[in-house]
Amino acid sequence: MLIQASAGFGMLYRLDLTKAAMELLSALIERQKPGGEVNASQAELGARVGLSRNSTNTAMGLLESRNLVLRPKDRKYRTYYLHPYIASYASQEELEEAIEDAAERIESGELPEITAPLYETAPPKRQSQPLRAVRAAG
Repeated sequence: MLIQASAGFGMLYRLDLTKAAMELLSALIERQKPGGEVNASQAELGARVGLSRNSTNTAMGLLESRNLVLRPKDRKYRTYYLHPYIASYASQEELEEAIEDAAERIESGELPEITAPLYETAPPKRQSQPLRAVRAAG
């Protein structure tokens, strides 16, 4: 049984993630090994939650831009890492060590922080537009 770090989950509501990004994050969390490593392709992860290829790419881009998902520097195919603040660990001791290490790495600039968009005011929610009839030309 894995122990889930919860440091980053308290701020998920502030990250302005789409439904697709939340679903993809859920698939990543489900597939992770202790320490947050995920070995799966985007296609596999997207299919697991019923996302199209485009939706999966967009959602992964959003998760990476918020630093929830980290890629190895060599961009190794099928390998992702969850940020240590949301990854799972095999024991309480590993969790505590990883969080402490992550805090030090963030302070030194070696590891990015989970980032929320910086809005002065939240963007408006998308309003559905009713369809209108238009006359055909001619």
